[in-house]
Amino acid sequence: MKIPLTKIPTLVFIFILFVFSQHAHSHCQIPCGIYDDHARYISMLEDASTVEKATNQIITLSNDIDSKQKSTPIAQNYNQLARWVNNKEIHAEKIISTIANYFLTQRIKPKQKDYLDRLSKHHAVILAAMKAKQNASITESNALKVAIQNLAIYYPKHEH
Repeated sequence: MKIPLTKIPTLVFIFILFVFSQHAHSHCQIPCGIYDDHARYISMLEDASTVEKATNQIITLSNDIDSKQKSTPIAQNYNQLARWVNNKEIHAEKIISTIANYFLTQRIKPKQKDYLDRLSKHHAVILAAMKAKQNASITESNALKVAIQNLAIYYPKHEH
């Protein structure tokens, strides 16, 4: 079978469309079906609990340093304080990353009827996580947990 040279560009174009058509329709950063939305939600609650515990420890250690208690060497308190601050930062950032890189990019779609409500609630989690990072405040830690809990309606546990 002899193909005229004028038809080759058309055939190459059709071949390229066929080969790459899956990529043109993809919408997920991560292949669909791998992640469990409810598991991501639970993971964020665990991160929020870590932020809350870290905040409590930061407050306790700061009070010990301020009162100059001698039960623990002050250098040890500073060391532990730095570690808890670091953990608080890491876990708050994990929450921000999960919302931004997973939920906002893959689960919140403009065509959803409640798009603005979903967008607002997910954005509230990012803001609460940022405030929890910036402050050693139980109020901010609790606000983070509540903001995450407000997403529960969107990510129920699926029974298989």
